[in-house]
Amino acid sequence: MVSEILFPSGSWVGFYNFSPHDKHQMDLRLIFATGKVSGGGNDGIGSFQIRGGYDPNTLECSWIKTYVGSHAVFYRGFRQGKGIWGAWDIGPHSHGGFHIWPRQTGAGEEKNAVTGTKQPTEAGGEEIALRRVGDER
Repeated sequence: MVSEILFPSGSWVGFYNFSPHDKHQMDLRLIFATGKVSGGGNDGIGSFQIRGGYDPNTLECSWIKTYVGSHAVFYRGFRQGKGIWGAWDIGPHSHGGFHIWPRQTGAGEEKNAVTGTKQPTEAGGEEIALRRVGDER
């Protein structure tokens, strides 16, 4: 099934940023099923839960990332290439980009020559027209 290939459930990795050179790694466990995405993960801020949706026909997705006992962040993006690219926001003054990909593919990673660890590569500087899944625009 195409949606299982493009939106595989399991371990995902990636980053969010405030600017192109300000990356913050995320580790996620996501479940994609019947147009809904759920799961959780952690990053430098803490543990979080994911709840949202995706459309396997348009490749659009959106979710709310809620930090345990804290704030929520709205994510929206598109499945493109080897991952999901998009934008996040917490109201009008706090926003940025993100890129996540299924961990098994390793897409979007590069090996850091100094530490030997894998670090996310740049999140493409391309503009993407984004809308919430289900918007009629």
